[in-house]
Amino acid sequence: MDESIKLHFDVDGDNFVDAGMASGSVKKALSQLGVNPAAIRRVAIAMYEGEINMVIHANGGTADVEITPQNIRVILQDSGPGIPNIDLAMTEGYSTATDQARELGFGAGMGLPNMKSYTDEMSVTSELGVGTRVEMVINTN
Repeated sequence: MDESIKLHFDVDGDNFVDAGMASGSVKKALSQLGVNPAAIRRVAIAMYEGEINMVIHANGGTADVEITPQNIRVILQDSGPGIPNIDLAMTEGYSTATDQARELGFGAGMGLPNMKSYTDEMSVTSELGVGTRVEMVINTN
């Protein structure tokens, strides 16, 4: 693979059944491209956590993925309520998930911390009432 490959996904909000479809598709594409299995696992986990966050908190959003020989860049963007305190949201166990999400087994407050731990670079920007953007980079080697 000499050039970058770009993928785009729409993440449906409040749809827990289809949550993870984008990360599953990326995992399959990376496997077909022969990417290092450890990198594939890291991308799949970080991206799945981001998808779930968009479903639980933001009524969906988009996921854009750029695959190069050196890394995989994932940009998650939503137009949800925004994150009032990113530092607090990055704390393990902190959650603002609804009771419905918790009843389904989600909302344990590990989404952003897991995303951070499985990526080589991650930035979160958020504006209240506008939305949140998460950029993640996972190196392939």
